[in-house]
Amino acid sequence: MNDEQVIADLHSRWVFGWERNEGDPPFDFRRTFGELYDFSSPDVRLYDDFDPEQRVASTAAGYGAIWEPNFRRMVAARHAVDDGPYVIADHDLAASTLTFVARITLPDVTTDIRTTTSLVWRRTPAGWRIVREHNSTKVLPEGHLDDLLPTHSG
Repeated sequence: MNDEQVIADLHSRWVFGWERNEGDPPFDFRRTFGELYDFSSPDVRLYDDFDPEQRVASTAAGYGAIWEPNFRRMVAARHAVDDGPYVIADHDLAASTLTFVARITLPDVTTDIRTTTSLVWRRTPAGWRIVREHNSTKVLPEGHLDDLLPTHSG
């Protein structure tokens, strides 16, 4: 498998790492994504405009701290890849982009979204790891994904 295929598989795995099912154990960012993010790099920059505070994390652990409280509150999160991934890879760096849709179910509200995500990967001795992330999200009309993403697991 070439580097482009490896990165494409990793980016798809990343999308589904955010899945939540009712009754799952509490979300643990490092347990879920420990083999995808570079937890030791000093030049990590991770951003997602779905974060209401629009914070930029400079460590993978800091990024996890942004998302763990929200994902621990979720009843469910369902995802589907809508377009991509598209990958370019060189010797030590690679970039991937894909678009996914998701239905986020909290105890009091369900939100459908479409997100374009761009990741930059660095080859490390342990394998490819995320060092840059930029996600841009659009909230979709209520029920937009009804036929694609059920509210509850079946």
